[in-house]
Amino acid sequence: MEEAADQAKSYATHEVRNQAKELAGTNAFTSDAALQEAVQTYGADWATDQMTSCGALTGAAHVQHLARQADRNKPELRTHDRFGNRIDEVAFHPAWHELMQDLRGSAYHSLAWTTKKPGAQVARAAISYLWNQAENGVCCPGAMTFASLAALQTDATLLAPYRDKILSTSYDPRPVPPSAKKSLGVGMAMTEKQGGSDLRQTETAATPAGHATGSGAAYHLTGHKWFFSVPTSDLFLTLARSGKGVSCFLAQGWLDDGTRNRLLIQRLKDKCGNRSNASGEVEFRGLNAVMLGEEGRGIPTILEMAHLTRLECALSSAGIIRQGTVQAINHAQTRQAFQRALIDQPIMTNVLADLAIESEAHLWLAMRAAAALDNPQEKHLNRIITPIAKYWICKRAPVAVAEALECHGGNGFIEDHLMARLYREAPLNGVWEGAGNVICLDVIRALARHPQSALAVLDEIALARGGHPALDASLADLSQKFAKPATLESQARRLVEQLALALAASLLLRNAPNAISEAFCATRLAGDHGSAFGTLPAGTGFAAIIERAGVRQ
Repeated sequence: MEEAADQAKSYATHEVRNQAKELAGTNAFTSDAALQEAVQTYGADWATDQMTSCGALTGAAHVQHLARQADRNKPELRTHDRFGNRIDEVAFHPAWHELMQDLRGSAYHSLAWTTKKPGAQVARAAISYLWNQAENGVCCPGAMTFASLAALQTDATLLAPYRDKILSTSYDPRPVPPSAKKSLGVGMAMTEKQGGSDLRQTETAATPAGHATGSGAAYHLTGHKWFFSVPTSDLFLTLARSGKGVSCFLAQGWLDDGTRNRLLIQRLKDKCGNRSNASGEVEFRGLNAVMLGEEGRGIPTILEMAHLTRLECALSSAGIIRQGTVQAINHAQTRQAFQRALIDQPIMTNVLADLAIESEAHLWLAMRAAAALDNPQEKHLNRIITPIAKYWICKRAPVAVAEALECHGGNGFIEDHLMARLYREAPLNGVWEGAGNVICLDVIRALARHPQSALAVLDEIALARGGHPALDASLADLSQKFAKPATLESQARRLVEQLALALAASLLLRNAPNAISEAFCATRLAGDHGSAFGTLPAGTGFAAIIERAGVRQ
């Protein structure tokens, strides 16, 4: 027997060597110098302890394991119970519920609304940025619940019975009426087949119910929603056409008598990414709802919420890019090729430094947009910087993640690896809350209707005037373009890209190390850059840039 074992050993071919170490058990906040500096710069360092706890949680191996389970075990629609009763419920893997509890416990959805401290929106944005490096699916219900307060606050009486439960950091997944729950999640159902992003094409009909609810006019809604973000929501906002046009409505997922509100989940979308989260297609059959805001002004009302979810898309994409970058750096640090670690090979060093520059630029841009929310005096900047950040960061995420995946070779393209999930996730934020053309047109609209917004964004860029010739040239060019608004629409994408790059350059010149700001301006503004990552010019401070971005174990 021993002889047979020795013989088998002599023919063994499989020995695991020279494989990268898994990046786990790190603190995603304390290992991120740029994030810590942004938090301090925008006055949110009072929440450092909370962010440190969140960073430890989102970087933990246990949470990575839960994220993998939740992504691989998609939610299932249960239209009927075993007796044939229509129930329209969604069943999730236990990992989803554990992640949701952790997410709400981090105050992802509530921190910006529960404190009067300066930088509250920045502190919440930092928590979002951290969670979007862990599992993006649970971030959707968290983001919707957070953003809903912007619209619900237009009617304090309507909001009053729900507010404390919406802001609760507990998690209650039971399919029961809001009155029976200790915490509530809020969703949104806007998109219809015939309209897509054109909400004026809404065909869902609202019929007066003939009675008041004590908190607003009651209606019955009949129609079909092509995308319902989080159909398991306890409350949700939706649009329907009433007598004076498209109006906004608030509905409960379950009625006070314990029955499902009159909606039928026709199917769950089989999405390319964001698989752990349930997105549904639903039919309203006399849905009980209450009008929110002024009749016929439903689109402006619900866009109060959408403005914040657009910021959330920017933060999410920035977080995805950050995670892809640190995964690539970790792989290169622990993988050998051609007798050297990958990270010590000049061509790989260039790629990693380029990714790191891209990641930090997007962090600062997204956090500056969050900071504008905190300051009422920056309302004009807030109006325009959010769609700028949303458009450009979401456009760059798929490109950056594809490059980070390639750094891993074939291993990055296998579903067992986090990079595969990031790759499927990366394009989504560019579609959510308005695709690229819609967002660029929104920027053009802001420039045309709110001249103060044009001045505000130019003033923000000009804070770094003199910091780099390429920035000064871009600022001068933008000023000339703003003087001819009639010519802007056909060049909207190029304009928004230029604004995003100039804003990011200005922020880096004011806040980031010189190696990063100089390389960004030289390559993104001055054009000393190839079409692919890894084409930074010779003399760039590669090692310092990678050291700042990496997570060393």
